[in-house]
Amino acid sequence: QPQLVESGGALVQSGGSLRLSCAAVGFTLDYYVIGWYRQAPGKQRELVAGINSGGRTNYADSVKGRFTISRDNDKNTVYLQMNSLKPEDTGVYYCNVFMGPYDYWGQGTQVTVSS
Repeated sequence: QPQLVESGGALVQSGGSLRLSCAAVGFTLDYYVIGWYRQAPGKQRELVAGINSGGRTNYADSVKGRFTISRDNDKNTVYLQMNSLKPEDTGVYYCNVFMGPYDYWGQGTQVTVSS
């Protein structure tokens, strides 16, 4: 059973930085598209950033220029570097991998940005 384990969430002040990690267990993530999603209280889960097996990345407009997704295949881990954090970045951050027909999610890591 593939698993994703997120870590790195914390309480940080506005303007600060965090790096989230998503470790893959039970599969080799460099073959797949990995996405970082977030869910704010009372809102739907939204895609923040994604990276494919070739290293191509995509970002939500709200985080472009501030967040960077990357992967370390040797460590079987995907990272989300978040800079210039804003209070509206607050939420639970999840990583995701789609292995058709199944979707796998991690347990999430809480990011709280205080103003």
